Amino acid sequence: MNLLLNCDIGESFGAWTMGLDAEVMPFIDCANVACGFHASDPQIMRRTVALAAQHNVRIGAHPAYPDLVGFGRRSMACSPSEVENMLLYQIGALDGICRAEGTVVSYVKPHGALYNDMMRQPELLRAVMRAIKAYDATLPLMLMSTRDNGASQALAEELGITLWFEVFADRAYDAAGMLVSRSLPGAVHHEAETVAAQALTLAKGEPLTASDGSALVLQADTLCVHGDNAGSIAAVQRIRQALRELAA
Repeated sequence: MNLLLNCDIGESFGAWTMGLDAEVMPFIDCANVACGFHASDPQIMRRTVALAAQHNVRIGAHPAYPDLVGFGRRSMACSPSEVENMLLYQIGALDGICRAEGTVVSYVKPHGALYNDMMRQPELLRAVMRAIKAYDATLPLMLMSTRDNGASQALAEELGITLWFEVFADRAYDAAGMLVSRSLPGAVHHEAETVAAQALTLAKGEPLTASDGSALVLQADTLCVHGDNAGSIAAVQRIRQALRELAA
């Protein structure tokens, strides 16, 4: 049992603060650090990298569409070549800061709309994988685990990319294993106990109940948690404790 906890982090910008990075960092394994396109700036990036290094947390590039106003949550009409190049730009920027702090980028997890779009548009997923292969083919790509990961796995094998399949403790799933839209009721779980229980179910490889009532089993290498408020910090602490007890 080795389910890695990952968290989107370093998403402040200038004088604007988002998230409780210092509070959540001691409980996670992987920090998905914003690279300046949807959030963050060089000051925030370096501060976040230093904090992750202090806690021996793996650092991942969290690249996005160039959408600061929309926090990277709006789809953009970017060509595959544009997506490939914007990933190279963002990974390289974060890796430069990591090197200055005596560490390196260890994986890549696209953010927001880009993350969702690449799951539905194979040409964008191929572009993301091409960028990783061009930069450093040893970097794993973190992407959403669904009911059938066959197509993503086949593409990764073709390009020589390692995949880390990601699951979510605080989100509802549809029958295909995709996340239920945030615009629908019940899409996001808020109670710490509910979030911790779903995390444990995923860690054990047991089925979730999808939105249509069907049983859903998801391959899980890493679990996304959030640290943007006191309640989410409490949920992360409960998840970490539950995983420790499961591994004991």
